[in-house]
Amino acid sequence: MSRTHTSLATIPNRFAFIDSVSKVASQCSELSLMLVDVVRFSDVTTSLGITVGDQFLLEIANRIQSLFGKDVSIGRISGDVFGVVFPNVSNEASLRYSFDYLVEHFKVPMHYEDNAFMADFNVGVVCSNDTHWVNSEVDTPRFDITAFVSRAEAALKQAKENKYENYFSLALKDKADTGRSLALKADLKRALSQNELELYYQPKVDLQTLQVVGAECLLRWNHPLDGVLFPGPLIEAAESYNMMNELGYWTLEQAFRTLAEFEALKLQLSLSVNISPTQLYDNQLIPTLHMLSKSYDIPMSRLELELTEDIALSNSLMVKKQLDELRSLDISISVDDFGKGYSNLAYIRDLHLDALKIDKAFVMELEEAGVNRAIIEAVKIIGEAKGCKVVAEGVETVEQLHILRDIGITDGQGYLFSKAVPLKKFVTLAQQEVIIGSSPTRKQA
Repeated sequence: MSRTHTSLATIPNRFAFIDSVSKVASQCSELSLMLVDVVRFSDVTTSLGITVGDQFLLEIANRIQSLFGKDVSIGRISGDVFGVVFPNVSNEASLRYSFDYLVEHFKVPMHYEDNAFMADFNVGVVCSNDTHWVNSEVDTPRFDITAFVSRAEAALKQAKENKYENYFSLALKDKADTGRSLALKADLKRALSQNELELYYQPKVDLQTLQVVGAECLLRWNHPLDGVLFPGPLIEAAESYNMMNELGYWTLEQAFRTLAEFEALKLQLSLSVNISPTQLYDNQLIPTLHMLSKSYDIPMSRLELELTEDIALSNSLMVKKQLDELRSLDISISVDDFGKGYSNLAYIRDLHLDALKIDKAFVMELEEAGVNRAIIEAVKIIGEAKGCKVVAEGVETVEQLHILRDIGITDGQGYLFSKAVPLKKFVTLAQQEVIIGSSPTRKQA
């Protein structure tokens, strides 16, 4: 039976936990370490106090232990970061399932006295097996605990930086050295040549009718050994080896191909594609778009290009020129993650845009922080003055949906409706009269 902790003091601290990881490594040939960071937990202690915060952390720890059973060990790495060690597990797919299981379970809120808290997590994972143990001077297998924990912390850092999902996995062998980088370059070339890359589609939804009105294209990597992966390492390799244009133009062609399939199915939907700074500075961008539009017989008005705020708001004359040319082709331009950086409102005033996408941080905390509603209302006013749409990212609850409707935000995307899915599943969603998620509460929308 799994142990239930009655106090945070009984949970192994960082040093005791790391020592227990070493002991587990000496007893099995493979293991994995998951670091679980409670998102925005400082808001809890700030608003409700340390005593209430500690009670929630204690319940989180006990829930995690209960979820994964007696075979796993947990520890408290830092204030709001827990470690979970899985003996005899080194399969990334299994850890990914554990992450999904964790997130799904914590959709049920916790309560303490008159306070409620629904936990969300950033999760970093490192996997290893005996082929990744290092040898000591006497050639006896020795587990490098320092490297193991460091890799888990690096994975957690990457998870926090991920835009669309708060999860990242690393293998112990993944080193940021020249050999690994060269391997990633070869991986990218192979992925492009062997059709290992695939677009997934996250629906954009009319918040009033709950009908699908478009989608954002997101890249996935069908790795021959590891299954479907987020392509973060590949994109890093592409940036390092000046292959972003090749990757970007592949994505644009797949988007036009998808739009042609929509035409055949009589789906009048638009597609959004994230565009990199490298492409925006490339003088072949406009000719390539002309060629793709003609080849697939798709008007460019069906395409939207999403730029990050820092690129859209740069003072580059080249960026301004390219954006003006793109809009003259009837291609829509949107600013992604608006409000995440340091918005230059004077520059926004002069930039011709078709949409502002509100950063998900403001939407995901909409119920708790009144200032977030005020920020979204302000963005809506800016959008109306500029004649451009305002799109809410990160819509996850019915309550958020209702608030956004009250504000007058027309479009949104987020897990309440659907995560990014393969084309076939997206088409099924798009053909529904109303897009409804799997949770029964969503039918109340």
